[in-house]
Amino acid sequence: METDGAILNDEDYAALAEFRFALRQFQAFSSERAAQMGLTPQQHQALLALRAAPAEDATVGYIARRLLLKPHSATGLVDRLEKLGLVTRHASATDRRRAQLQLTPDALDLLAKLSATHRDEIRRLRPLLNQLLARFA
Repeated sequence: METDGAILNDEDYAALAEFRFALRQFQAFSSERAAQMGLTPQQHQALLALRAAPAEDATVGYIARRLLLKPHSATGLVDRLEKLGLVTRHASATDRRRAQLQLTPDALDLLAKLSATHRDEIRRLRPLLNQLLARFA
């Protein structure tokens, strides 16, 4: 493994441990909020990725790339979202073999609620995260 040649000291290890802990706390917060809305964390992440994607990029392949999934796993995830009534598939206007994904009104409503709580939590954590990141400067 390549490094810049710098030797890590106890403070570096402590900063890394604290940063990882803060990330895990946010992950736990996010997972809990998704579960309260009836979603898995992966389903929540897929909905968020689709909401943020340009329409032409909203495909199963895009979900696979954004969630670091194999294509068949992304397909299964989208199938489950479709069964929940959160995503619809439409043939692409430019390539009929490719399906464009679209969030349903129910998905948009659910995602708006989840995203507002996540934004609030990030705002709450911002001072801590800034402090932790400054330790790496």
